Amino acid sequence: MQQRKSFYQFISEEQRAHPFSGGKLTGLLLEVVSACKRIAFLTGNGALASQAMGSADTENVQGEQQKKLDILSNELFIESTEWCGYLAGMASEEMDHALPVPKEYPRGKYLITFDPLDGSSNIDINVSVGTIFSILEVPEGVDEVTDKDFLQSGAKQVCAGYCLYGTSTMLVLTTGRGVNGFTLDHSTGDFLLTMPDIKIPLDSGEYSINQSYSRHWEPPVKRYVDECLAGKDGPLGKDYNMRWVASMVADVHRLLCRGGIFMYPIDARMKAKGDGGKLRLLYEANPMSFIVEQAGGVSSTGRERIMDINPSALHQRVPVIMGSKNEVDRVVSYHDASNDAKYA
Repeated sequence: MQQRKSFYQFISEEQRAHPFSGGKLTGLLLEVVSACKRIAFLTGNGALASQAMGSADTENVQGEQQKKLDILSNELFIESTEWCGYLAGMASEEMDHALPVPKEYPRGKYLITFDPLDGSSNIDINVSVGTIFSILEVPEGVDEVTDKDFLQSGAKQVCAGYCLYGTSTMLVLTTGRGVNGFTLDHSTGDFLLTMPDIKIPLDSGEYSINQSYSRHWEPPVKRYVDECLAGKDGPLGKDYNMRWVASMVADVHRLLCRGGIFMYPIDARMKAKGDGGKLRLLYEANPMSFIVEQAGGVSSTGRERIMDINPSALHQRVPVIMGSKNEVDRVVSYHDASNDAKYA
């Protein structure tokens, strides 16, 4: 029986393919993996980890109610990575501002942004959650890291990935050379390669969106979903299934496995509040877009490629439409044809 390749072996072989890399990214990723294992242990214990469950009675910078596990996961991620010598700073959904690496630790060449526990509103009901991360290089000439050093387009990402805490714990990663998935073997503590070279099908029969907000959608999104609902008798000529977990990691993982389109579009409510969308660009939309594109999919706001956006703020929000190429291209074409060509 062929032995499965471990994450350490896989990333070491990737490093050999880039002999001038120096191994710093490999070292950082090993610490990120360590952080994800620790978070997996916490989430896996569920209600048995009483100190981690329930509300923290605090809000993050976006005004969202924090769970205790949000805060614990954030602390675990920082503890696992700040000391390693490969980072200069980090930024998170749970922190108002960027955190430079403490001066007692060596300073590295990378920045990391992360959502320590995506979908945490589901944690109390045992629905899949995850960790999302994105790695960038520190801009030249920067001595003290601040928020503005993270304001880089998604096209400048060195690496992106997520860890899914579900029926099994999975790590999905890209360094710009395709997408690979690894499953945690709890008997050894190793992540093993189980989904090599992931490719998203061009077409799909599934869409993922919170349909309860349909009355607020823009016409292009409403048109596409109406056509999906019309099934094989409608203009798209086939039946669709709707899937919605309310955890971006879980919803995107599904489309990586079997195709589909995930949408969290801008709507009238967001426009009224002055928000550019729902999901955060730097630590949700950009890393997931990098993964989706590397797997052969497309990621757009409906009006532009997400990874071409030049960020203006650390916690900037954007609309997200990503997944199977032909499905996303169709929604983008509906935006192009719409008279409402600009955000109100």
